[in-house]
Amino acid sequence: MVTREGSRPASAEQRLKELGIKLPAPPEPFGTYVEAVQTGNLLFLSGMLPTEGHGAKFIGRVGAELDVHAGRKAAHLAALNVLAVARQHLGSLDKVTRIVRLGVSVVTSGDVRDQPKVADAASELLQEVFGKDKSPCRLVYGVASLPLGTPVELEVIFEVSD
Repeated sequence: MVTREGSRPASAEQRLKELGIKLPAPPEPFGTYVEAVQTGNLLFLSGMLPTEGHGAKFIGRVGAELDVHAGRKAAHLAALNVLAVARQHLGSLDKVTRIVRLGVSVVTSGDVRDQPKVADAASELLQEVFGKDKSPCRLVYGVASLPLGTPVELEVIFEVSD
C-alpha cells in the first residue's frame, strides 16, 4: 500500500482513528459458547450479529421488513462487532496479518437476490481498516432465519501474528 510521502502504511489501529471509527464494546455471547478461539496463527470468531448492548439493533428480513440499505447497515454493525471481539482477544488489531475468510448469512424474503450487496458493507469496512491487500475470500448465504431475528450474521477467520 502506497502512502503519502513514502511513509509506512498505516496500521489497522491508526486507520480506525483516521476514519473516526470507535469500536463498540465487544458483544456478550447469547448462548453457551466463546466468541473467539485461536489455534496457532488462526483466529476463528463465532457468528457476529448486528447487536448493541444486550440485543439486536436490526430485526427482520431484507426485502420484507428491511430494505437493502438497512441490511447494509446491519452488516456494517456486525463487522464493527467482529473488530471489537478480535481486538479484545488479540489486544490490538495490528496483530492481524490477513483476513482469511468472511462468511455472510443474510435473511431475505421471496425472490430477493441482493445478498452480495448487503455483504459488501462488511467487506468494505474490513478493507478500509486492514487494506485491500488483506481482503478475504468470501461466501454469502441466503438463509431463512438467524439468531435473535437479525438479518445478518458474519463468520470470520483471521491469520494473526504473535
